[in-house]
Amino acid sequence: MSERAVDAGRGHDAEDPIEYFLEDMAYHGKSERTREAYGRVLREFEAFLAETGTEPAEADRRDCLAWVHELRGDHADSTVATYASYLNRFYGYMTQVGEFDGNPMTLVTQEMDEAIDTDPTRREVSVPQMRSFVDGITHPLEWAVVLTLLKTGLRVGELCNLDIRDLALDAPAVESSYDLGTRAQLDGRPDTLFVDPDVSRGEMANGEERTASNKRKRATLVPVDGELKAAFVRWLAIRPDTPSSAEPLFASTRDAWGERLTPEMVRSFVREHAEEAGWYRSGADAAENVTPHYFRHFFTTHLRDRTGDRGVVKYLRGDVADDIIDTYTHNWGDRVREVYLANVYSLT
Repeated sequence: MSERAVDAGRGHDAEDPIEYFLEDMAYHGKSERTREAYGRVLREFEAFLAETGTEPAEADRRDCLAWVHELRGDHADSTVATYASYLNRFYGYMTQVGEFDGNPMTLVTQEMDEAIDTDPTRREVSVPQMRSFVDGITHPLEWAVVLTLLKTGLRVGELCNLDIRDLALDAPAVESSYDLGTRAQLDGRPDTLFVDPDVSRGEMANGEERTASNKRKRATLVPVDGELKAAFVRWLAIRPDTPSSAEPLFASTRDAWGERLTPEMVRSFVREHAEEAGWYRSGADAAENVTPHYFRHFFTTHLRDRTGDRGVVKYLRGDVADDIIDTYTHNWGDRVREVYLANVYSLT
């Protein structure tokens, strides 16, 4: 049966091609979060075209090129590349199913400036240099946060969304004070972090509205090595009581005493330490400044070099979906732990 016949059978037309595309993404099993991301970008492109009275089906190469050019004024190169890929996939699909005559993004993606790089060149920081940086952080909260980012590859929003229930810790010194690791996924897995992909900004999770989203493709079990475990024990020994029933793992010890740590708070104190180290300058870009996101880059680069296993690193970063993990082994979680603990760098 043809695509058009299927569409006719479901009573669907392409009067709104973006809605058509998003609906088909749902039929193909794409997550709601992915569809929302595509929808936001495609609607922004549609609004850009509307300024000249052009519909998406009528757009040509120059229309698309003009949109990409405008994006460069407001977004980082990696973001421009991502948005361009969304538009290319939209046009490619609509052309493939016969709704559009051609894909105007084909040439645009070839013509785009080679400077657009999803993994831009960044400051090179060696493990010994990072060890000295960490050694200069004395506050238990800030030390634990920075060490967590450096040794797990978590995004700053994912770190802020961690609750006490997401950390299983074999540490009698703090186990009696907290209900650690109550997630079912952590049963029988001591010294492990659970990162939930289904946490979104503005939505309720564990009884609390969140201020950041977890941008993972799947739930992830992240091993906690001896260094990070010591940092958690030190932090939990002084962690203030919090008004949130969700019991956030990291809570502020500054003005917002006891409140869940936010990405803005983390960026603020990381910037302070980076400035002291000469690793941050106002007005500089990602190639120069060390930020919480830089720590994810550091984790990826150094752990990948040490393990030679891109699959393990991609899993820990949350970049692979369940179907990819299933191609490995049912004992995948234990394999990740073994590889990670054998290769993770020392920072203290």
